[in-house]
Amino acid sequence: MHLDTSVVNTKFSHIYVEKDVLYEKMTQEILAHFPHSEVIIIQDYRDVFNRKKQSHALQKVHQNLILAKKKDAFLYPASPVCQSFDNRYFYYSSSMMNCVYDCEYCFLKGMYPSGNLVVFVNLDDFFEAVEEKLSRHPVYLCVSYDTDMLALESVMHNAEKWSAFCEKHDNLSIEIRTKGTYALDWKKIKVNESVILAFTLSPEYVAQHYEHGTPDLKQRIKMIQDALEIGYPCRICFDPILVFPGWEKAYLEMLNMVREKIDFHAIRDFSIGSFRISKNYLSSMRKQYPHSAVLQYPYVCDKGFYHLPQPLQTRAEKLVLEYLKKEVDEDRIYQWEEESE
Repeated sequence: MHLDTSVVNTKFSHIYVEKDVLYEKMTQEILAHFPHSEVIIIQDYRDVFNRKKQSHALQKVHQNLILAKKKDAFLYPASPVCQSFDNRYFYYSSSMMNCVYDCEYCFLKGMYPSGNLVVFVNLDDFFEAVEEKLSRHPVYLCVSYDTDMLALESVMHNAEKWSAFCEKHDNLSIEIRTKGTYALDWKKIKVNESVILAFTLSPEYVAQHYEHGTPDLKQRIKMIQDALEIGYPCRICFDPILVFPGWEKAYLEMLNMVREKIDFHAIRDFSIGSFRISKNYLSSMRKQYPHSAVLQYPYVCDKGFYHLPQPLQTRAEKLVLEYLKKEVDEDRIYQWEEESE
């Protein structure tokens, strides 16, 4: 089964390429996929990416691609709103910035000034940075934190490259998170217990109203089935849990549907977390999307982060938690909790 490349074939009328990476192998391979795109040579990706008036809301119809070289900061400590899954040395890496999908609640809309997609073609430099960390301690690394890497796998092949790199290092584990695009030719990549595929599942209402351009729930479930059949370690993420009219019924229907199609005991672990986001990010996103119900919801701000009012947050997370506890051992369920001071 292969990627339906329509997700990328209709995009990127313009591709901006830093002069220094124009003749890099990865650059040329990517450009070959878009023979009809206009290629514009630039000095530095930030000259385009940091321009004004190109927010996600303005760029979502005509998102452009930028190919560049990452010069520093190849690894970042994980954000406090991320789950560590009991890993002490938890990092994320951004070999891509932004996403081809348009999820209204995504923190990227508040994090970046642009809706354009940046791909850094110097993956070897990322690998060297990881190896430097590995020389001191084990590393748990999220490689698709700032993008949906698998949505562009047929063009970029980054997941395949990260997986091959991980196979060389016993003290490295990586997570590749996706909303379910079947972008990977699984047979090309040797199954590795240290490469975790994490699938974000949402009720149909959420996918239709807030996760624009993403596969529906049935498609995401099919991807999990295929990945399990081949032998990949799979994580299912019910995160973020959102509140909307009829949300409790919708989440229970989703959970029942997943249980009917997926053997929960074959899943490595489960992640649960309600909507939470930086105060600064949400403020920016609300300006971009003044009519978005999910963004304009009256969240509570605490310690610099917005989240659901506490009683509702507890109720939402408990609904999913109690359901899963009836199916699997609790030690395989990870629930995000705010770190105590």
